[in-house]
Order: sequence, then structure tokens, then C-alpha cells
Amino acid sequence: MRYLKLFFLACMLTGSLVAAAQDDLSQYSRESFIRKGDTLRYRLLLPANYDSHKKYPLIVFLHGAGERGTDNNAQLLHGGAMFVRDTIRANYPAFVVFPQCPPDQTWAPMKFERDSTGKIIKADFPLDGDPTPPTALLNQLLDSLLAGGKVDTKRVYIGGLSLGGMGTFYEITKRPNIFAAAFPICGAGNVAAADRFAKKVPVWIFHGGDDNVVPVEASRAYDAKLKALGAEEKYTEYPGVGHNSWDNMFVEPGVMPWLFQHRKK
Repeated sequence: MRYLKLFFLACMLTGSLVAAAQDDLSQYSRESFIRKGDTLRYRLLLPANYDSHKKYPLIVFLHGAGERGTDNNAQLLHGGAMFVRDTIRANYPAFVVFPQCPPDQTWAPMKFERDSTGKIIKADFPLDGDPTPPTALLNQLLDSLLAGGKVDTKRVYIGGLSLGGMGTFYEITKRPNIFAAAFPICGAGNVAAADRFAKKVPVWIFHGGDDNVVPVEASRAYDAKLKALGAEEKYTEYPGVGHNSWDNMFVEPGVMPWLFQHRKK
């Protein structure tokens, strides 16, 4: 697909940005998950008025390409402020996990086909084989959290933007029995395999109509496929909006009520 070269170039422009709401974002603790010498850095937000005797939902948010790194901070740039809003924290108490993907790695396996000039002309999202290293660690972290007795295992949600939207589609395709609902933003993935999660994971898909990094056709294809499969699915397209459709999604009315109404049976 022609967009992926633009995708990685454009997203890198945000790599050095710093979140403005430092006081709010300091509510996320800095954590590391280490297995066999490999490390997944992540930030963790506890539920407001946390009670260790209760179980809470878990929200996993996957950042985009521009927030990759090792500082355990950049991943909060887009989305971190949403979950520390007083109204959301009070009405939707949950554990919120923001893992950070290392530089030059991805949340989903991707294969590119290039022409003689090196231009990307096709992209595939293979599902066979192992997950990428950061996602393999993320899956182990999730398994550990779910086994810890503090998470409501019937209310595990995942979402992400751009590269993280691709990771969201990958995760619900590979592990549909884990997630109760998902919200991919300006993502893409293996549409042909949507039947693997269509009847198990409700999704609300978001995309900007004028996205020149990850074309809106990627989400439209999922929308059409999921409708054909009779899935529980919502699709919101923002006319005239470019790649940063996450800004619209973060203030979209109804997202949190929609998310929290879903639970695994």
C-alpha cells in the first residue's frame, strides 16, 4: 500500500513531542515487565479511589509510530490525558495500561512489497507465526495481570491509534477470547480474517476521511466486512479530518459508556 511509507515518515515527526499535562500524566506510574532479558516499558493508571479488595476493568492503549522509544513517557502523548479526566476517572474506574513499543518495532507483523524504486506498493498483515517481540511481551503482561486477581477478566478492552490501531486489529484477531470490546483509530489490518473476532469482540472504528498517512479505505474495508458478517460494530468517519483523527475520538460522546457496557459472557 502506498500509504505506509508516508505513515512511518509522518509519524516520526511527533517523536520528540512532550505531553503538556505533566501534572495529570504523573498519575501514571512507571512500570517495566521483564521476561528472559527482554523489557516492555509501560505506564499504569490505577482506578480512582482504588480498593484492593475489588476487581476492575482493564484498558490497554497502543500508541502510534511516533511515540516509540525507551523513555516510558512518549506513549502518553496521545490519549494519556483522556483517561485522567475527572469525569472519566469517577464514572469509569479501571486499570489503564500504556505500553511503549521500542524504536523500529511494531505492534503487528507487517510485510511490504516494493517496486524497483523502493516505493511500497503493497502491505500485508500476516497472522501465521509469532507476534512481534513487543506484542509477545504485551501478551505475557496481559496474562500476568489477568492471573493476578485484581482485573475483571470479563471486561478487558483494547484500543490504539495508527500503528496502535493496526496492533489493536491484530490483537483482537489473534486473541478474540480475551477482549470484551475494541476501539481502533486510523488503523489497518488483515480484513480477510475479520471473521475470527466478528462475533466475539464488538468494535468501534474511527478514521479521518482525508487521512493521507493511513488511507480511510483501510477502515472502510473493515466496516464493510464486519457488516457483512453481522458483527456488533460501529464506524465513525470524520469528513475533512486527516491522520490525527484521534483528537476527534478523544472527545467523542459515548465512547466510554459504549466501551463499558460490554463484557465477556
